[in-house]
Amino acid sequence: MAIFDWDNTVVKNDIGYGTNFWMLRHDKVLQPANKDWKSTNRYLTDAAARALTAACGTDTPAGQPLKTSINTECADEILAILEDKTRSGEPAFEGFNARHLIGAYAWGTALSAGYTEEQLGQFALSMKQENLLAAQGSMQTVGSQQVDGYIRIYPQIKDLIGVLQAHGIETWVVSASPEPVVKAWAGEVGIDAGHVVGVRSVYEDGIQTSHLKGCGGIPDGEDSVMTYIEGKRCWANQVIFGVEAPSAFEQLPAERRQILAAGDSGTDVTFVADATEARLVANRNNAEIMCRAYDNEDGKWLITPMFIDPKPQRSEPYPCATKAYTNPDGSKGPVVREDGSLIPDQVDRVH
Repeated sequence: MAIFDWDNTVVKNDIGYGTNFWMLRHDKVLQPANKDWKSTNRYLTDAAARALTAACGTDTPAGQPLKTSINTECADEILAILEDKTRSGEPAFEGFNARHLIGAYAWGTALSAGYTEEQLGQFALSMKQENLLAAQGSMQTVGSQQVDGYIRIYPQIKDLIGVLQAHGIETWVVSASPEPVVKAWAGEVGIDAGHVVGVRSVYEDGIQTSHLKGCGGIPDGEDSVMTYIEGKRCWANQVIFGVEAPSAFEQLPAERRQILAAGDSGTDVTFVADATEARLVANRNNAEIMCRAYDNEDGKWLITPMFIDPKPQRSEPYPCATKAYTNPDGSKGPVVREDGSLIPDQVDRVH
């Protein structure tokens, strides 16, 4: 087996956010149930809910499309909260295990609530066509903001996936973007929809809700795990390797793990570290994964600059010894090796 993250690993830019942008431009985000934004995510702060109500109003009936294509205040507030803070700078999410889930990504998936999986797939296909046709480097206007307006498949990663498949290695995608969206893209690199694991939502009568499917013994609708850090490992272990107990959060024996994994950020650090033969990291200057990659404890970490518009060299060393690790409460701490020893700060060398 080989497992790839999708956004900024297989493609340049983010298809989850790309779908959010498309929905905002096309008035596809629906007024929440009871016009209560707290119903869209259990971790949304009161401040964020108030800001959304103030910006988006209560005139639109529950379940009907918000006019985000013309209501720039509403679109701008949604965009701000997708980046973790209200426009006034207040925290937008709180109370989750930051190694199992991230509030903004889960909420980005919940913005698709009210549609069937087929409808979401069609939204994603329309967004895909727009973004692949857009000029490389282009931006688009959503609300009053300029956001990424193009997406590209990395030909180098597409080639790697093809070579792996030609040699009998089963390839999977495990992504923190919504699963129907990833399925709409995966064929671009020769991965079928049956080998895609994205953020999985609870559906009722064929309609997506704002709730998440569970993993590793966590019930559906508890909303405490998604494909994020240890949650990515859990979903990979559960779907790909058939481990459905709480032990899905634990590292499997070497003979049961993927031989290769690829990622670009802290979201990916755990499942990439689980790979037994090769661990490929696209350098996006994310501290935790770059600390482990540069430390290269067992010689199996591989680093590449981003294939399009690579990041410049980080000016300061990564703070591995003090604040590069994300703790469950969201605070930062040191990155340690399997034996408990501290990873020293690392200079950015591959850029």
